[in-house]
Amino acid sequence: MAGTKPDATFVVCLETGGYVASLELWKIYRALRDDDAHAHGQLRVVDESGQDYLYPARYFQSIELPPSLQALYPSAAAGRGID
Repeated sequence: MAGTKPDATFVVCLETGGYVASLELWKIYRALRDDDAHAHGQLRVVDESGQDYLYPARYFQSIELPPSLQALYPSAAAGRGID
């Protein structure tokens, strides 16, 4: 449906902020929609552990992946997407 938000978005990590065991600089991650976290400057990201956690949104930049690359993230369809 036009105008709806995607199921998942993708972000690139620009800063690890001391979370070196959970985040890798320049790696692409799947971000999940979490309006409450967004309102507090946080972003829900599926990190190296495979679980989703909140991180400061400023650590990431949203990117658009072509469909052929999105297919490499098969669990993305289960995500809740973000703006």
